[in-house]
Amino acid sequence: MPGLQTVALSVVAGRGARFEDEARSGWSHLLEHMVFKGAGGRSAKSIVEVIEAEGGNINAATGYERTSYQIRALRHGLDLGSAVLADLIQRPAMDAADLAREKQVVAQEIAEAADAPDDLVFDLAQTAAFNGQPLGRPILGSEASIGTTTPESLDAWRAALYGPESLVISAAGAVDEDALLVLAERDFGGLAPSGVLAREAAPAAFVGGTQAIARKLEQANVVLLLPAIGVRDADYFALRLLAEMLGGGMASRLFQEAREKRGLAYAIDAYCETYADTGVLGVFAGCAASDAAELVEVAAAEILGMTTPVGDAELSRAKAQLKGGLFMGRESALSRSEHAAGHVLTFGHTLTAEQIAAEVDAVTAADVARLAWRILSPATSAAAVLGPRGALKAAPAFRKALFDRA
Repeated sequence: MPGLQTVALSVVAGRGARFEDEARSGWSHLLEHMVFKGAGGRSAKSIVEVIEAEGGNINAATGYERTSYQIRALRHGLDLGSAVLADLIQRPAMDAADLAREKQVVAQEIAEAADAPDDLVFDLAQTAAFNGQPLGRPILGSEASIGTTTPESLDAWRAALYGPESLVISAAGAVDEDALLVLAERDFGGLAPSGVLAREAAPAAFVGGTQAIARKLEQANVVLLLPAIGVRDADYFALRLLAEMLGGGMASRLFQEAREKRGLAYAIDAYCETYADTGVLGVFAGCAASDAAELVEVAAAEILGMTTPVGDAELSRAKAQLKGGLFMGRESALSRSEHAAGHVLTFGHTLTAEQIAAEVDAVTAADVARLAWRILSPATSAAAVLGPRGALKAAPAFRKALFDRA
């Protein structure tokens, strides 16, 4: 990226919580924590200090299908950054005392998520949608499942997740490709193949259902989900546009109808999450308990409205918004590095801005309407409501409004 004085380096494994069985739920996230406690002869403190001394910062994140380790640094920090990330991934200390402490830390993270209604409601909806499957379990796992780990079992899990066949090394910013290749060979060229615990993720099935929990809160938190498509599906950009028009911004249908016209919610939006083989179309809202039932009926009506082809102006505006968001992200070195790694893990190659724009522009109103019918055709949904008891009836009301029409 010409003109930048900084570099972003990502080492991304195409493995995450989706690859866990129930007994190992949360192990990938705990592992991501543990490698920072010491690696390659450096202590937890020195790992951070050596990066910050070069004007950089280090971070990591665990998802359902990926685990990412990231460094942002001044342009001369690429060499050190690569060496440190290689140590984290291949040579963590896995000290027993550190593991005991980190289990406590993650237990507090689990408790914090349970205490945050706008976090918990998404976990509840995910569980309702994919109950009994890895995608239906929280990425953090549970105190019971992470409590069974030992330094040896967690290190075996590390070897399974971070094998050479699942890793992508990606950099953006002030980086020279030839220099990066040299560092990749130096620091990762001897990486051993995955251990015997490695396995492919089982196909996911959206089963649907409801989760309704009464809690003394000022407002109801609502998440509504419908089964969607995977990231490799030909209708992927039609899904992105559908979510944008449904609830992606202030001009969206949900915002205008639920907030501007009816005053039912301060925050309401639609989104999509896509995995390798499946996905969800979701709506989130926070509202008064007395308005929850009406709000889900409005959401159902607006979703059903997407089965009728949209007008040219609405589709054009959604395309501009989607491309704007995608391209603004490309102006961040870390975002570009992460997206490039994701492209390689998903498609086997990177996608140019021009290719993405062409895919977005190729979507027609008929494509979006056809996809809306496709999403509704299984007659399956999931809903989670967390808040005052009077709001709980909104969970089953969503399915009724969508599928039990006269």
